[in-house]
Amino acid sequence: MQSIFTLRRLPLFAVLITIIWLAACTRVTSTELGSGLIPPIDGVVTKDTLLDVMTDSFDDADTARVYAADQHVVGAITNDPLFGRTTASMYFEMQPALYPFSVPGTRDSIVVDSAVLILSYKGVYGDSTQPIRLTLSEVDHNTPIQPSAYPSNYPNVRPLNVSGQLAPPVTIDIRRLKDSVKNRYENAVNQLRIKVRSDVAARFIKFYDSTNAYKSDSVLREYFAGFALTADATSPANALLQFNLTDTNSKFALYYSSSTTGATTRDTNVVNFRFTAGVSRSANFVTRNRAGSEISNHLTTTAKPDSLVYVQTGPGTYVRVRIPGLKDLSNRIIHRAELIAEQVPDDANLTTIEAAMLPPRYLLLSVWDSVNQRKRNVPNDYIISSDGPNISSFGGFLTYKSINGYDRVGSYVFDLTRYAQGVITRKDTTHTLRLTAPVNDSIYYTPPYPTTPTTTLNYLNPSVGNDIANGRVRLGGGTHSRFRMRLRIIFSRI
Repeated sequence: MQSIFTLRRLPLFAVLITIIWLAACTRVTSTELGSGLIPPIDGVVTKDTLLDVMTDSFDDADTARVYAADQHVVGAITNDPLFGRTTASMYFEMQPALYPFSVPGTRDSIVVDSAVLILSYKGVYGDSTQPIRLTLSEVDHNTPIQPSAYPSNYPNVRPLNVSGQLAPPVTIDIRRLKDSVKNRYENAVNQLRIKVRSDVAARFIKFYDSTNAYKSDSVLREYFAGFALTADATSPANALLQFNLTDTNSKFALYYSSSTTGATTRDTNVVNFRFTAGVSRSANFVTRNRAGSEISNHLTTTAKPDSLVYVQTGPGTYVRVRIPGLKDLSNRIIHRAELIAEQVPDDANLTTIEAAMLPPRYLLLSVWDSVNQRKRNVPNDYIISSDGPNISSFGGFLTYKSINGYDRVGSYVFDLTRYAQGVITRKDTTHTLRLTAPVNDSIYYTPPYPTTPTTTLNYLNPSVGNDIANGRVRLGGGTHSRFRMRLRIIFSRI
């Protein structure tokens, strides 16, 4: 009772001083990635500081490959003032389920109806309100599709030529690709359908059989080297269409009627050729042309820092990031270190091109090993376990924020806490970092300190990263006045 009575008789100013002192002991600061490592109110004084970064953009010569199960793209972007022009072409095979193969029925009894190439539509990057003109052709026998996965950005190194059109060019209203298709043979949505010429249909239905083209897959390639789907690279086309070849919605449908011995009626039937992973071959070439675009004035081969930097999904560009001030920090406890990168909106095209050509869904921050010319994980922070990389906590996924008068600005944040702690406490090496928008990529991984440093090769695929050519973003560099890339450190003195 005495102690309670004594406390109640404390002067009011003493109580106020006590409250103010307790509040001043800890300053809790919100972070971009959360506050998991910021200490609770325990008498520790936390502070924060911003470190300048040096940034510049480069053309990424690294290969970007598209594998059988990945989304393939075809189309043309003809009006992107920031990143320039893009064209994309698809080359692929469709085959019968078994060899040798023949369309059921005797050759004399078979009546050709039609043949339709059907591709499973998965989405669009760019402006879906503008029509796009596509041409279906035959791959030239002199440049057949090879069995290995092609680098999508090397069409001039390993070219594929066409020998003639299989159908008249078609103009596609992209918005209609999601429409339902309902007939006797199909009840589906999200299909691109191109009807080939009647003479082409006759080749596959009536003239090819088990005695010639359909003896085996290798023999079929001698008769027909594959389909080539290309886009008219002229305005107003401004989009890339995404298709999946291995989806059951993709096929080459052969419609015909035939009769067998003793039959009195004829009926139309369908045989579907499909793309079979591991057997069928494909290539997806994406060509960038940045002449006259804004990025062409910012790509460099020097160390000149830039206030604007550019990341384009592979085949694309990367940003080099250096943090020179990190190694000069005195020893301290790092509660959170965040590299923050923010989109610089294109005011002139904010509601048009900028609204259609969105940033990549994921950016990879890695260490660039200049000696071995390869990517390595950011030490101690980018961690790979049996569940895969810890990208949900390390960062890199696109988020949006309201900032500087804009309602929707793309933002990427990376947790560099342990990396920064190692540099200032153990004097670990400071690295040149690289910011990319990966498709299929690889990274050399070393486990975190103090684990024995053994390096393994790990792979990223589009389920983690991005689909081919899907995304581009202009970011504020280290010297930008409003959207500056920066390293924010929340710390306590020792």
